Amino acid sequence: MLRLAYATQFLIALIAVFVLWSQVGGQSHLDLMPWHLKLALGAGAAFAVVKATAAAVSHDHAWNSRTLKWLGIMVALLVGCGLSSYYCHMYLESDEGDDQQDSASDISGLSRPHGTLRPSTPFAASNTCRRSALTA
Repeated sequence: MLRLAYATQFLIALIAVFVLWSQVGGQSHLDLMPWHLKLALGAGAAFAVVKATAAAVSHDHAWNSRTLKWLGIMVALLVGCGLSSYYCHMYLESDEGDDQQDSASDISGLSRPHGTLRPSTPFAASNTCRRSALTA
């Protein structure tokens, strides 16, 4: 029964680690990161949570040396998650900035100076001739 509880805690901790990581570090940075780094850091942090819980349950006092050791390992892995997100933020390229710059240059290429707009259809040209004939 205890093994089932630890397996359930591992799965819940895995979900919690990745949700926390995406909220704190940013989902866009997490998407740029290699999968093996996300797997090692995320699963390692979830495993450290389970081992800290097992160490707390196995002794008379919940806060013992093994519990503190596994909590230290978990904190180190979470700091590694933060550092890897920071590395992705600083050094990996993002496609979103390029798309925004391209769309801005496309829009600016379409603008024309005042007075150079000409009717593109014969219908529009005939309407302007009729208006000028009516006003004269």
